[in-house]
Amino acid sequence: MQGLEKIDPSASRYPFCVVWTPIPLLSWLFPFIGHMGICTSSGVIRDFAGPYLVSEDDMAFGKPTRYWKLDVSKVDSSSSDVWDAAVFDASEEYKRRMHNLCCDNCHSHVAMALNLMHYDSSTSWNMVNLCLLSFIHRTPLPRRDPTER
Repeated sequence: MQGLEKIDPSASRYPFCVVWTPIPLLSWLFPFIGHMGICTSSGVIRDFAGPYLVSEDDMAFGKPTRYWKLDVSKVDSSSSDVWDAAVFDASEEYKRRMHNLCCDNCHSHVAMALNLMHYDSSTSWNMVNLCLLSFIHRTPLPRRDPTER
């Protein structure tokens, strides 16, 4: 199976992961709130960064500080191709959407990708359960120089 690269924080590669980074001020007041992206099978980060904008490998609030490794075997057909297609399709859809902090945001983008791939046999992923689960399951990365973006 292709795309089984290892996680490499120095290269910002997180295959089959949901990644997270804090949002200044907001995350300081509410530590469970932050900016989220989803990575392809090769580890390329895609995040809904603002109105009509899905970034690739340039998260809106800096490099990931935490990640949540997901299990590709929980995807329909256990396929990295299905995973990548779902990430691509969700990203293409969100390139046509206005960003709304409260109800259609980066978490919603990740939820759509997981729903499209039927991750864990579910199409009920949403920003609330992703916020909670990513807060519980995320793995912190070593601290980095604060001047580094």
